[in-house]
Amino acid sequence: MKKKVVITILVVLLVIVGIGFVFFKQVELNLDELVDMQIPVIDLAKLNDGIYEGSYGEIPVSAKVSVTVKDHAITDIQIIEHLNGQGAPAEVIVDDVIEAQSLQVDVIAGATYSSKVLLLAISDALSDVTE
Repeated sequence: MKKKVVITILVVLLVIVGIGFVFFKQVELNLDELVDMQIPVIDLAKLNDGIYEGSYGEIPVSAKVSVTVKDHAITDIQIIEHLNGQGAPAEVIVDDVIEAQSLQVDVIAGATYSSKVLLLAISDALSDVTE
């Protein structure tokens, strides 16, 4: 009887370890793809005035933003939610976007994943607000 219990526990542990390995490999693959993603170019001349929300996520990083557009310019970007692990320093990228009036800005060193996710969330917010 004890032998069956020990074998059952070992099998359950092996299954849990296997699932964990597959999960972490998938996360690693998602993050590698995120680094290679191109950030879309937004034509500011075609943006309508308004406040728009967008989001983007790749496990374990996600963001939701609010982007204010006035007179064909990005005037404000608020980060509503940013699940970032160690990527909080990337949040300054919103200031870079406003200053450059473009999503084509350098990612924040040491916070590449969060930088990309924030840029893609901003892109999502602005993707359907053209005249």
